[in-house]
Amino acid sequence: MQERSLHAALKEWYARPGDRVEEAVDGFVVDVCRGDLLVEIQTRNFSAIKRKLTTLSEAHRVRLVHPIAQEKWIVRLAPDGLSLLGRRKSPKRGSPLQVFDELVSCPELMAHPNFSLEVLLTREDEVRRQLPSPRRRRKPWRRHDRQLIEVVGRMVFRDPADFRVFLPDGLPDPFTTQDLAQALSQSQYLAQQMAYCLRKMGAISVVGKRGNALLYSV
Repeated sequence: MQERSLHAALKEWYARPGDRVEEAVDGFVVDVCRGDLLVEIQTRNFSAIKRKLTTLSEAHRVRLVHPIAQEKWIVRLAPDGLSLLGRRKSPKRGSPLQVFDELVSCPELMAHPNFSLEVLLTREDEVRRQLPSPRRRRKPWRRHDRQLIEVVGRMVFRDPADFRVFLPDGLPDPFTTQDLAQALSQSQYLAQQMAYCLRKMGAISVVGKRGNALLYSV
C-alpha cells in the first residue's frame, strides 16, 4: 500500500495505546480500530472509499477523519527531491467549511446512526518539487507531498443536526443559497455544495421556490 506522509503522520497521531492499526475487517483494511470503533483517515477524495464506509457502517461504528490545513507552508524542492530551494507561508487559510468539498460525494452517510465524521484542523507543509525541463524557460512545479506539522483543533459530527453549526446567525428563514453565500462571505458554489449536503443528510429541507432558486429551512 502506498501511503503519503500526511496520512501516515495522522494515523500515528490518532492512534492510542491499545488501538489496532491496519487491521482487516470484513474484507477491508482499516486504519485504526479502537474497541468497536473503526477509524478511517482520508486526506481527500471521499468518493474513493464511499463503498467501504457504507459497507462497514452496516455492522460497525465507523468514524471518518479528514484533515483541513488551517495554516500551510509551501516547501520548494529541486528536481532531485532533496535540495531545499525555499520555504514560505501561504497566505491562504483553510476553513472547516471546506469539508463540504469532499462530503458532497456521500452526504447520506451522516444520516446513518453508526457513522460519524471528525475534522482535524492542521498546520502543514505542502512540498512542491520542481520538474526537470530541457528548456531554459521557467520550470514547472508539482505538489509532491503533504507533511503534518501539528493538529491545532478538531470538530466531531455525530449526526446531521451537528452541521447546523455552520449556518450563520441572521440567516433568513427560508433562505436561498445566495442568502447563505452572502451570510458566510463565501462563494455561491460552496453555498450550493453546503445546501446539497445538508439537504441530503436531513439537516435542512426544501420548502419552496423563489423564482428559479430553491428555498430551504431548518
